[in-house]
Amino acid sequence: MAIRAALTARERELLETARRAVLATVAADGSPRAVPICFAVWFVGPDSRPVVYSALDEKPKRDADPHALARVRDLLARPSATVLADVWDEDWSRLAWVQLRGSASLMEPGHPEHARAVTALRARYPQYVGHALESRPIVRVEVTAVRSWSAGGWE
Repeated sequence: MAIRAALTARERELLETARRAVLATVAADGSPRAVPICFAVWFVGPDSRPVVYSALDEKPKRDADPHALARVRDLLARPSATVLADVWDEDWSRLAWVQLRGSASLMEPGHPEHARAVTALRARYPQYVGHALESRPIVRVEVTAVRSWSAGGWE
């Protein structure tokens, strides 16, 4: 399980097929805070480093203001974040996960990558066609470390 910043073909495949992931941020008291997310991965720069986008969409939340959400408060104060996507199967020989660690930020509408993130998220989740993602912030995680594991031995 070596830590690196690039994705293998198998890791990309898992991320492309996973329908959800878990975003972990660091709460004010230092404890981890985990929340399931819809996500899209984009590859930027000459080294094709991954960037994860997650919409703060219009699904019901504890607070209507996306800026008041605990995960947003966490990442604005402490930008360290982890995204974990996995494959579960009753046949444990098919189990696998990919962990993406990095620096999280909040992209407001007008950010140079915001429109690309909206397009990528809508391509993955048709449900987002009816959401006003253009007017809402998006969580952006610039990946600096990748770890993965599979019962079948990817590595």
